[in-house]
Amino acid sequence: MPALTAWSGFTIVGEPNPGDEVFVSAAAGSVGMLVGQLAKIKGCRVVGSAGSDQKVKLLKEEFGFDDAFNYKSETDWDAALARYFPRGIDIYFDNVGGRMLEAVLNNINMKARIPLCGMISQYNQEWKQRFGVRNLLNLVGKCVKMEGFMCGQYLHRMGEFLEEMTGYIKEGKLKYKEDVKEGLDSFLEAFNSMFSGDNLGKPVIYLGPPQ
Repeated sequence: MPALTAWSGFTIVGEPNPGDEVFVSAAAGSVGMLVGQLAKIKGCRVVGSAGSDQKVKLLKEEFGFDDAFNYKSETDWDAALARYFPRGIDIYFDNVGGRMLEAVLNNINMKARIPLCGMISQYNQEWKQRFGVRNLLNLVGKCVKMEGFMCGQYLHRMGEFLEEMTGYIKEGKLKYKEDVKEGLDSFLEAFNSMFSGDNLGKPVIYLGPPQ
C-alpha cells in the first residue's frame, strides 16, 4: 500500500515535470521515502523534512534526497523553506498538514500541485484545537491545485503501477526501509511510533517463522 500511495499521489496527482522543485513532509516515513526517490527518477530536485538528525542523514545518504532538514530544530519553517527553495516549490507532497502546509503556501509557485496524502499533525487533536491554515487564499492567487486522494482510487491502474515500479526495483533505483519489531506485545509501540515519528521506515511486526 505505501508504494501504490506514493506512486499514485506523486505521479498522477502531482503530475511531475523534469526540473520541478519538490518538497516532501514526513519524508522518512514509508510513503515519503518512496516519493522522494520517485521525484529523483522523474528528474526533479527534492527536499524532505523529518523529525530527527538520524532521519535527515538517512534521506540524503541512503535515499538520494538533494537535501533535508529536521523540522524540530528549525524554529521558523517559512524561513527554512525559503532557504531550501529559493526558486519556490512546484510540488508539495503533504503528509502532515497544519503549520507546515501554511509555511509551504508562503513559498509556493504558480501552477503548483499539492497531493494531500495525510495530515498526521492533526489526527490526535480535537477539532477546536486543530490548526486552521490562514493563507489558503494563496491557492487562488497562484492557481495551485490541491487534491486529497486515496490509493484505492487508482486500483484500475495497478498494472501500470506494477510495471513501472518493478522496473525501478530491478534497476536498483528504489530502496526501502522497515522498522521491524518482534512479537505481538510490540504492537502498541509500533502503532504509536507512526504518530510520534519515532519509527524509521514502515513499522512491521515479526511474529516468528511459520510453525
